[in-house]
Amino acid sequence: MRRWVLVGSVPAVLLVLVALVITWRTSPSAQVSTTSRPPSPMPSTPPRIGADGIGDPYFPRAGDGGYDVTGYDIQVRYDPSPDRLEGHTTITAQATESLSRFDLDLRLPASAVTVDDRPAGIHQDDGKLEVTPAVPVRAGAPMTVRVDYAGVPSAIPGGPGVPSPWVRTPDGAVAVGEPDIAAWWYPSNDHPSDKATFMITAVVPDGLQVISNGALLGGPEPDGPGRQRWRWQESEPMATYLAFVAIGDYDIVRRDTRFGLYLAAYDRGLDPQVADAARASVERTPEILALLSGIFGPYPFRQLGGVVPEAPTLGFALEDQTRPVYSPTFFASGQDVTVVVHELAHQWFGDSVSVRHWSDIWLNEGFATYAQWLYSERTGGPSAAQTAAQDYDRHPADDAFWRIPPGAPGGAAEVLNNAVYLRGAMALQALRTAVGDQNFFASLRAWATERAGGNGSVQDFLALVKHVSGKDIDDVAQTWLFTPARPPTPPG
Repeated sequence: MRRWVLVGSVPAVLLVLVALVITWRTSPSAQVSTTSRPPSPMPSTPPRIGADGIGDPYFPRAGDGGYDVTGYDIQVRYDPSPDRLEGHTTITAQATESLSRFDLDLRLPASAVTVDDRPAGIHQDDGKLEVTPAVPVRAGAPMTVRVDYAGVPSAIPGGPGVPSPWVRTPDGAVAVGEPDIAAWWYPSNDHPSDKATFMITAVVPDGLQVISNGALLGGPEPDGPGRQRWRWQESEPMATYLAFVAIGDYDIVRRDTRFGLYLAAYDRGLDPQVADAARASVERTPEILALLSGIFGPYPFRQLGGVVPEAPTLGFALEDQTRPVYSPTFFASGQDVTVVVHELAHQWFGDSVSVRHWSDIWLNEGFATYAQWLYSERTGGPSAAQTAAQDYDRHPADDAFWRIPPGAPGGAAEVLNNAVYLRGAMALQALRTAVGDQNFFASLRAWATERAGGNGSVQDFLALVKHVSGKDIDDVAQTWLFTPARPPTPPG
């Protein structure tokens, strides 16, 4: 993700909003509460309840550690006028322990849940949907969970004083956010460590388009009077926050490329100058992927593109898998290729290889920022070393910027801190200087290819660099990634 400005300071208000979201997520206050009884009595043996949270130190309530999701089949009907969404999502998963109860992350009110076609008991509170199956699910067994739900996503705030991450537009809506968005439109095990495949079907009024991840399987297709259906499929494993949907009146551009089918969409309500700048920037996606794949290895997906909604309040771009979403504010003053480079670099670093925990966010944002510097270096602009030195000089030793170590930012409120981006990119330059170009770029390619479709941690990456280079990088890593102070010298 990149917010508002290219490698500049993250606005102070953003950090406040992130902190408020964390307070909201961990607050015991109820968001929505519905309760029903299981249709049959539970066994007399003591119940085993899925873990309260998947184990992320920064987001302790996110997800559930008792099962692994293999696939989501999300079906929604959306009416833009009242912003009402009705959903029916089917989740296929495998229990990793015997479960008498488990949780899903969902903020829209749920009305019914079945587990393996049998009605289950439900209780919903503060964004967690507790599900009690009629018969406990045994460890190692597959399970199919269907959830019926409905509500107004924009009416559910992201925290006290923080608007919903579901953003309404003049002709529809866009669901995009990090780390939170899934719970506002579908139930999930909401953590990057539990990746799955996705089928996304949306029924909307005639004349509107629906854009999502992966391949367009069908649309528009008739679905009753005045309605049409769009069907999308992402067959590569995807983290829950990367699943998106954009609904509105879009001009869709399609063409074949060496990387697969390119599909981009531009809201027809955009200011003409903004629309022209957006097109001129996003349409360079195949060209940028050609350069990045020469550095990082083969592009990891079979589709590509981008979406620019008429959503000026969105305020950021996000690396949604195969098809990033860009706020029109990036193009208000003309073309911005750097934001496209940043989000496309995430297709390797963040999407294909996702973080193990949110504390590993340097693997996403530091790497995508460094990709911008590499793009400049390889297209006639300043080298990565020059850019790193300039940014180092901009921040004196007493600058609060240096208090956030990008390898361990310190908490959920700091996940999107500017230091994770900029100091994180400087850390990569320092590692490059320490091990040499050949070892450094071999490490980047090995990381992106060997872990494709999976997850990794900061320590995993550092171990890989040590293995590839045969060099001791502990001091460099400690100085640039884990010490809350300005390193004594520039990164090289």
